[in-house]
Amino acid sequence: MSAPAPAAPSTATTAPATRVLEFTDVARQFPDGTVALEGVHLTIDRGEFVTVVGPSGCGKSTLLRIASGLDAASAGTARVDAQRIGYVFQDATLLPWRSVKKNVELLAELHGMSKTATNQAALDAIELVGLRGHEKKLPRALSGGMKMRASLARSLTLDPDLFLFDEPFGALDEITRERLNDELIRLFVTKGFGALFITHSVSEAVYMSTRVLVMSGRPGHIVESFQVPFGPDRTPELRFTPEFAKLAGEVSHALREGHS
Repeated sequence: MSAPAPAAPSTATTAPATRVLEFTDVARQFPDGTVALEGVHLTIDRGEFVTVVGPSGCGKSTLLRIASGLDAASAGTARVDAQRIGYVFQDATLLPWRSVKKNVELLAELHGMSKTATNQAALDAIELVGLRGHEKKLPRALSGGMKMRASLARSLTLDPDLFLFDEPFGALDEITRERLNDELIRLFVTKGFGALFITHSVSEAVYMSTRVLVMSGRPGHIVESFQVPFGPDRTPELRFTPEFAKLAGEVSHALREGHS
């Protein structure tokens, strides 16, 4: 899914040219009185892959909804400086009656791109996610991993400045999940978008990211931030190194402390 960026409030300061997302003291209270978020400060620039981990119900998905414009902050400032936003859900949300190519073309069509531009953007995105040769298949003929690739390709047609990921690989088996982690890192390096990625997996967070944020229990706020020192050429073997284990342990400890 893709959504237009919400208009910046008049009180917001001008963000740096590369900044795509900035939350300042953001809170979200629902009509029933539930406070999902409180005092959230968060920035993401192009070329940053920021992953958020936190306990269930801490407001991680609410962060994404505010960033996408699907929800609004109750307090604070949420500023998005992205012309196009890509949004990948936990479910691939493919239309069952449309082929892979037709599903990938959907957002480009809805954004008014010409047929020629839509066709080329879809073919390029399908190539990028490794689905060439599967363009005519219907979703029921795809594996879970292939469905998520199609979902990624659909948003890639818009060439987003900001990508939002709501646990996109959570339902996949471990081997497929790790393979798609590598695919997404490759896309991130190729395209240079800013990313906000939600996961329950500390290992996935450390492996994927340039920065990992740890959220507290509800009302959710950022309790710790970790810079990830590994370069873009990371490989699956990284997960078995002492450096990786040390950082994953530190994130896990912060997660437990924030939940207590």
